[in-house]
Amino acid sequence: MTHTGSQGFVERSRDIAHVGSVELFSPVPQETVAFFRDLMSMRVVHSAGGSTYLHAWDDYEQWTIKVTGGAQAGVGRTYLRAASPAALERRVAAMQDRGVSGRWVQDEWALGRVWVGTDPDGHELGLYFDTEWYTPGDDDRPSLKNQASRLPLGGTRVRRLDHVNYLAADIPGVCEFLEAAMGGRMTERIVLDDGTTAAAWYTFSDKSYDLVYTGDWVPGASGRLHHVAFATDTREDILRAADLFLDSGVHIETGPHKHAIQQTFFLYVWEPGGNRVELCNAAARLVLAPDWEPVTWTQSERAKGQAWGLKTIESFHTHGTPVL
Repeated sequence: MTHTGSQGFVERSRDIAHVGSVELFSPVPQETVAFFRDLMSMRVVHSAGGSTYLHAWDDYEQWTIKVTGGAQAGVGRTYLRAASPAALERRVAAMQDRGVSGRWVQDEWALGRVWVGTDPDGHELGLYFDTEWYTPGDDDRPSLKNQASRLPLGGTRVRRLDHVNYLAADIPGVCEFLEAAMGGRMTERIVLDDGTTAAAWYTFSDKSYDLVYTGDWVPGASGRLHHVAFATDTREDILRAADLFLDSGVHIETGPHKHAIQQTFFLYVWEPGGNRVELCNAAARLVLAPDWEPVTWTQSERAKGQAWGLKTIESFHTHGTPVL
């Protein structure tokens, strides 16, 4: 394939720097907090108003995940950090131009002004730039000054939030929103035999994906979560995590194995509240080409299963949160 560099090329926006943090709802918040603290090796850094904030060891920001008590499991607000104050204003203007109603708030711990709106499926997004960086204490100060805190001694030692996978009713509509309003770039997708886009992977950075949208199988549903994913350093970390989850009585849904799409080495579990959580290792795969073209996977290719032949478990297509 020859790329001339001009024909059909659209320079992508870099206004969104990365996915910053995410809020999860849990009907058993204390158990969910214990899962992230004890098994995912996160540190509790703040509690307020029925929510607990936890920090992954190499997240440069104050917190990585917020656990909030609720009647059902599910996803709350996902925060995306803009690349600059001007970039934040551009993205807000682009969303408003597309009819997205939103509001400026300053209601989140350790963040400055946040513009809160929703994607076409009703998932709440918070765009921000001003943030507080994590400052380690005497008990977690690292020897290497270029990491946020000390490597935890136990648990799975997940390093950071990697991506969020939402369920949505209208995938083409979401794709158009991500590209036009948020400046995202599609890297891979699944297209069914009838031409329907069933899932799409988007990046805002050089990572191969930051947000994923998968078709929701429940008619009329909106704003639901498929999973949140956290990055490990190595595949061996995931193998060790599987043993830890087994000994701890955590429901292992599928894996460890390797995805065909995006080539991520994965393990999926359900945290005590019912949300699906992925441990993944995809750090070696970056999308550096400025003229990258989306890779399309067909229905028959997906039916073959994962990269090494593991068939996708049925619950992967039937379990989302809230459970409906």
